[in-house]
Amino acid sequence: MPNSGNNTNGGKQPSPLARVMLMVLAAFFGFMLFQTLFGAGPGGSGDINYLSYSSFIEQVEKDNVAQVEVSEDKKLIRIELKKPIPVDAGQTSTGRSDSGKASPRVSGLFTVYLAADYDTWLTEKLLKHGVRVEALPKKGDSVWGFFGSWIPMLLFLGVWIFFMRRAQGGAGGALQFGKSKYRIVQAKDMKKFSDVAGCDESKEELKEIVDFLRDPRKFYRLGGKIPKGVLLVGQPGTGKTLLAKAIAGEANVPFFSISGSDFVEMFVGVGASRVRDLFEQGKKHAPCIIFMDEIDAVGRHRGAGLGGGHDEREQTLNQLLVEMDGFDSNEGVILIAATNRPDVLDPALLRPGRFDRQIVVPRPDLKGREEILKIHSREKPMHEDVDLSVVARGTPGFSGADLANLVNEAALLASRRDKEKIEPVDFEDAKDKVLMGPERKSAVIPEHERLITAYHEAGHAIVAQFLFDTDVSNADPVHKVTIIPRGMAGGLTQQLPLEDRHNYSEQYVKNRLAVLLAGRAGEERQFGGMKSTGAGNDIEVATKLSRKMICEWGMSEKLGPVVYGQKEELVFLGRDVGHRQNYSEETARLVDEEIKENVVVAHKRAHEILETNTAAFEALAQTLLRIETVTGNEVAEIYRMNS
Repeated sequence: MPNSGNNTNGGKQPSPLARVMLMVLAAFFGFMLFQTLFGAGPGGSGDINYLSYSSFIEQVEKDNVAQVEVSEDKKLIRIELKKPIPVDAGQTSTGRSDSGKASPRVSGLFTVYLAADYDTWLTEKLLKHGVRVEALPKKGDSVWGFFGSWIPMLLFLGVWIFFMRRAQGGAGGALQFGKSKYRIVQAKDMKKFSDVAGCDESKEELKEIVDFLRDPRKFYRLGGKIPKGVLLVGQPGTGKTLLAKAIAGEANVPFFSISGSDFVEMFVGVGASRVRDLFEQGKKHAPCIIFMDEIDAVGRHRGAGLGGGHDEREQTLNQLLVEMDGFDSNEGVILIAATNRPDVLDPALLRPGRFDRQIVVPRPDLKGREEILKIHSREKPMHEDVDLSVVARGTPGFSGADLANLVNEAALLASRRDKEKIEPVDFEDAKDKVLMGPERKSAVIPEHERLITAYHEAGHAIVAQFLFDTDVSNADPVHKVTIIPRGMAGGLTQQLPLEDRHNYSEQYVKNRLAVLLAGRAGEERQFGGMKSTGAGNDIEVATKLSRKMICEWGMSEKLGPVVYGQKEELVFLGRDVGHRQNYSEETARLVDEEIKENVVVAHKRAHEILETNTAAFEALAQTLLRIETVTGNEVAEIYRMNS
């Protein structure tokens, strides 16, 4: 598929015009350098000899002047002497001779600057002494005059054109500034639906568009119209761009790719001009797909910008609205856009007739994660012990991009360890690195801090194991416990669910609070009520979780199923900036009391669980001090042996 002329430069290879301009520049400056060094040009070569006016008259009186050439403006003459004269009588372009040395004698041509204009008496004097008088040729009569007159102007024009082309992004010059910066994706870079996994429902929705692009008459015969626009909505890394490429690959049609930020410029009207150009190119290549990534860069609510209705971004959006559903028809041009912020898009952009469909691309479930891992492991040598279903179960919440990064990290670890194949331990270490950060084994931890960390993590693990054994449906099992510093944490207790959770019960949230506060409880039990900063993050997370229970999820008997507080959001900034208190001071006091009570009750509950399982708590802490990292199965074994 041919590439677009608007996008072939990209700073890679200079265009033919650029190469010609560079050659002209090199030739001109080379010529000027030669002229400067060797005196090449009109009137001879080598050093230029100058003669003062008085010395010139003296040589005329001595009948030593053979010929005089007078310039057009009569302010300069060039003379030819009959006999050489000492250098002191004149001066060369390289300077006078050193004092105290014998003065060399110089012959040949001399240049004389006249004190006044050349007049009749000087001509009579020269003729009287037998001097031949001629006029210097006009500058226009020589090749040098031509070059001297035209080359500077041509050079300036060429340099201006060259830099204007480079500044405007390549071919086309200044008139191409309003052209769209789209890229046509080549056939070799296209994907197929078989390359996309973890979003089967989204693929089914998009297959209808593929069928239309392959056989439009199938839909036209019953009066149906294909959607003009499809909006792919999903969190970062879920595969929105990959899905769009798969559509183009399946349909085998031109695929124009562009980012929303490519339309935004500091010059007024440029964005709207680029939108027009993009759709004009699309109509020429119809049927085709135009994919616009991160459309929220130009599609935000109008009226929220700093410039009001005259904001350049809003002018671009207005033109996009007209192109998608205006008087001009864009049949056969399908716009697919992707965003992870559909809430900030302008309502006019989302109405039927523009983006007729919104397709959610979710994070993959357990089955989808396993399929994605299989796709990314196709061309990598895997050990026979690697079970991708186990890896998928241990990565809840991972997006497609996260899973691709996980497989790559495992491959890098195996290569670093000089292995021929990727083994299960490589996946496990890669997962820990992605989730918890790299191990900081070189960090020097004082023994008393290491002791506090061990009992802190043992508290988390024992409470989590107790709650899991007591109520499997409302708790998650322990996956790993370590006191080796990772990332920003001094130690870590990791829990992984047995299956993906999409809804959380009140009891599950309360159990989660107890596990969070168990670290502080473990420190207090072992060190006589001592409190450290190690539980700071646990307390912060617990407080936020408790606030959500009261203010968002209605999990309070006193306050009831009511949402307290309203998010305040600036659409132009695209993020939440705070909460507005839409309830009374009395209600605010009750909210604070309920939040505190949830945290305090969870802390007391963690103390009670640890008191009941003191032996298991002590045994796990000592094991951590000895081997530093304990797996979930080992935690369960220690707990059951000491219960």
